[in-house]
Amino acid sequence: MEKATNGDTVRVHYTARLEDGAVFGTSERSEPLEFTLGDSSVIQGLQDAVRGMTVGESKTTSIGPDQAFGPRREDLVFEVERGSLPPNIDPEIGLRLEYRHPNSQPIPITITDVSESTVTLDSNHPLAGRDLTFELELVEIV
Repeated sequence: MEKATNGDTVRVHYTARLEDGAVFGTSERSEPLEFTLGDSSVIQGLQDAVRGMTVGESKTTSIGPDQAFGPRREDLVFEVERGSLPPNIDPEIGLRLEYRHPNSQPIPITITDVSESTVTLDSNHPLAGRDLTFELELVEIV
């Protein structure tokens, strides 16, 4: 049987869970996730797990932060004066914003604390520092 290798475009059904078992992503009731092995469009740990699988094969794999969204970095958490936010933003904990630096990709930021005078912003990926578990089924090698 043909095994998935770098350069192959694959279609994978998946369910992704956090350490506590909570599902944060799934292809259940939708089309399989399609990506090309080696193109960096999905996290490295997922690519590594699918590489070598055959069509119809299923497996469960655990992926640590270094092969997923990286470690959580405290230097990416910072406090700003509430007045420095655009006037149309009413800051509240959990609100997700996007910072656009000239000549770069937009950076997603989450508000993690709000006081009368300051707002704490976190630009870590929401899954940074987390261990993830993926249940995978290789549906097709395109």
